[in-house]
Amino acid sequence: MPKKLSRRGFLVGCSTAIAALAGSRLTHLAFAQESSTAAYNEDILVVVFLRGGWDALNVLPPLGGSDRGIYQASRPNLQVPTSGQNALINLDGQFGLHPAMAPLHALYQAQKLAFIHACGLTADTRSHFDAMQFMELGTPNVKTTPTGWLTRHLQTAPNLPANILFPALSAGGGLAMSLLGRPDAVAMNDPGGFRLHGHWNFENLQRAALRDMYYTEDAADWLRVAGTETLDVVDLIEQTNPGDYTPANGAQYPGGSFGDNLQAIAQLIKMQLGLRVATIDLGGWDTHEYQGDGATGYFNERLSELARGLKAFYTDLDSGCPSYNSRLTTVVMSEFGRRLKENANHGTDHGHGSVMLVLGGNVNGGRVYGQWPGLASGQLYDGYDLAITTDYRRILSEIIARRLGNGANLGTIFPNYNYEGPLGLVRGADPAPPPPPAGPHRIFLPLVRRAGTGPQCP
Repeated sequence: MPKKLSRRGFLVGCSTAIAALAGSRLTHLAFAQESSTAAYNEDILVVVFLRGGWDALNVLPPLGGSDRGIYQASRPNLQVPTSGQNALINLDGQFGLHPAMAPLHALYQAQKLAFIHACGLTADTRSHFDAMQFMELGTPNVKTTPTGWLTRHLQTAPNLPANILFPALSAGGGLAMSLLGRPDAVAMNDPGGFRLHGHWNFENLQRAALRDMYYTEDAADWLRVAGTETLDVVDLIEQTNPGDYTPANGAQYPGGSFGDNLQAIAQLIKMQLGLRVATIDLGGWDTHEYQGDGATGYFNERLSELARGLKAFYTDLDSGCPSYNSRLTTVVMSEFGRRLKENANHGTDHGHGSVMLVLGGNVNGGRVYGQWPGLASGQLYDGYDLAITTDYRRILSEIIARRLGNGANLGTIFPNYNYEGPLGLVRGADPAPPPPPAGPHRIFLPLVRRAGTGPQCP
């Protein structure tokens, strides 16, 4: 059985190989200064991207009134019932939650989960590729931006150590475009693929030989630093095999890459080696044909995997002292929603307005946020789709400001966007108002809790 990796074991002796890594991308990485006494922000943001454009109107359909009648008439086969078998879960009297999302209902009731309806990318596009690129770059209608919005956050954050061993991770595919331009981000497709594929009898010799290749007399030589530190991190990732990890609190991740990668992120968070942002994908939401009947079928299966994964992730990290969830925020987003009317193939075509989820220990949950525009013909976007009343950047900006303490740089993270202020989704401090045009400069310092302070666990 593979040996579990402890923090001490990693720091005392790292040795690995850079060769034969399946589905990985690694560049130069740096170590955090553990002796520092600075009050760094230790919050972590996990971004789940549902690629394909999910059907927000079947995730949170209206429960009653004229909008319910319009919804039912527009979706004779796809409508989710309000009573009987596979009925919607009543959230607030106005909206119901798809029954496949039932694993998350208890977190909603515990005020750890919030929904935002009628939100998304305001750019006028129904192209998957354009919409995803605009959202991840953080610059709607502009494709030439050289960095992603998460990269710009990490570049400008005033409350992070200068050198972090493992600041950013993309799980579930290649490097997310939101981390474009971040050289120390790690991208992996399968945590189990980070292995040395050599003869078992010569593994240690191979590892030692690779380290010798990068050794130079100059300790500051860029090749030595980049090579050695990359090998150290490869060793770390190799030994975070999900098969050698026991989730806390009996959490049960769904089978498949989504559950595996969520589990790997949870393990890396618990190792406390500096992870600040992580991205993960769950695809398969482009439901043009046969979504299912009512609350059953393919769409139901997609939602079930998502809900079970998020529930396991939160349950697993509801451990530690204090709980890891006290510094974790997870946001779920998709490039757009689907059209109000089902098509002739019992599916839905590309739409506009969507739903986002925010989950975490500091979320003001138990509510559906956002201004509901209605489903009457005069209220629809372009005559077909749910309108957008909340720009997705407003949601992300609030998390960046209140949880990550980087509200002073929102203009850089989301250029050409005028932040409208928080919806109240998460707890935390808002950025100070801009300084006056003349007189002494005022500096905003985000309020963060230093490690080891605050209430002590029993």
